[in-house]
Amino acid sequence: MTLADQPPAAALVFQTLLAQGPLTRAEAGRRTGLSAGAVTKATAPLLSDGWITELSTPAPKRPTGRPATLIAVRPERARFIGVKVTADELIGVLADLTAKPLVARRAALDSRDVDSVVLAIARLVERLRAAADAGHSGGTRGEDVHSIGVTISGDVDGQTGVVQYSPFLDWRRVSLARLVEAATGTPTVIENDVRALTVTEQWFGAGAGLDSFALITVGAGIGCGLSIGGRVVSGAHGVSGEVGHLPVGGGERTCTCGNTGCVEAVASTHAITDQARQATGNPELTMADAVRLAHSGDETVRAVFSRAGHALGLAIASVANLIGPERIIISGEGVATYDLFAEQIRETFAARAFGAAAECDLLLRPLPFEEWARGGAAVAAQRLFAPVR
Repeated sequence: MTLADQPPAAALVFQTLLAQGPLTRAEAGRRTGLSAGAVTKATAPLLSDGWITELSTPAPKRPTGRPATLIAVRPERARFIGVKVTADELIGVLADLTAKPLVARRAALDSRDVDSVVLAIARLVERLRAAADAGHSGGTRGEDVHSIGVTISGDVDGQTGVVQYSPFLDWRRVSLARLVEAATGTPTVIENDVRALTVTEQWFGAGAGLDSFALITVGAGIGCGLSIGGRVVSGAHGVSGEVGHLPVGGGERTCTCGNTGCVEAVASTHAITDQARQATGNPELTMADAVRLAHSGDETVRAVFSRAGHALGLAIASVANLIGPERIIISGEGVATYDLFAEQIRETFAARAFGAAAECDLLLRPLPFEEWARGGAAVAAQRLFAPVR
């Protein structure tokens, strides 16, 4: 029996062990709300199929003096590959069942053409398999990869496997899951990159154990992943959390989506660079130049970062007002320059967050792209025990 064939109670216990284990059966029951008998019944097939194991090290003694047995997920039971697609690079990891990266590789993209990107993904997958074979990755060879998870920015429908629109690659209605599966011979799922990263944070990161949290990413785009009631929200059509396209004004700057006044049109790295070029009259100015000028006290460039911080503060306050999360995590490659707009973000957030929403914990969390690729592996693993119906 595969993990996807297990009854709902078994899947619930497995997911709880994955994110919070090792646990005793009694503790697993408390955290899932299942009775002792239900937990015993749920764990029996998981044990027999090798998805979980009883640890030789017992849990601390109970009041009765009898040690309780800890149960835990067997990480080596399955392997997954996660790939993050950017506008000019692929980042890939081979991970175990807990989405722990075992091998990581990167590959430059020479073209954004669909066929070229799919071929590059297939080659990267082969490199990861070969590296796994060479190092034996804890004793499991590359052919044991269960599935691949590909993550990409934009409007991504994970249920159908279609990239509806990715502005950075200029893709529309691309059946990416089917194409990658055909090129690699391995079952493939796709997901929006920020939602995939949110899954990783929910299981193993700063969102673990929280009933609700949001992840805001700042960089080439402005993204948002939402976890509400312990579930990452995908939306009816694969679109959710698109705070980068909230209208916040800011002039007539055109966003990648074609509209004006979006957060992304003011606060993305490209938008900041473009505004800094206009402010200084230097069309060759780079983002690094803008950061250097802002740090040296150039008021015109500092004003650009301040406007970006205001737009981000409005977006973050909107998320807090809408869903009331316990925590909002701020990440993405843009956080390297966070100090330049942090004060404005917090000032705007405090002014616009309604009531107790202002008490939401704002956490800065830099994460490398390998963690984003890990999100692809986590999504692939999640589909194993919680398949799309």
